[in-house]
Amino acid sequence: MEYNIKDLVRGNVKFTCYKRGELWYQTESGFDFPVPIEDIGDATFLSEDKGLLFMRYIRKHAEFLKAALSNVSA
Repeated sequence: MEYNIKDLVRGNVKFTCYKRGELWYQTESGFDFPVPIEDIGDATFLSEDKGLLFMRYIRKHAEFLKAALSNVSA
């Protein structure tokens, strides 16, 4: 499955839950992705924020899912 990063970062993201050391957010298009707590440092993570600010995490998770799906179908 291919993800268009530009489409995923468009609009806002919303915090959905905290689980196992990760903050989980969801894009307006419904793509869920984690933000590892160890990456936060002194930053403030809001319950809703601009998707563009989360491009690093969205891209990383999209690549992870793509690799996982290619391993399953191989």
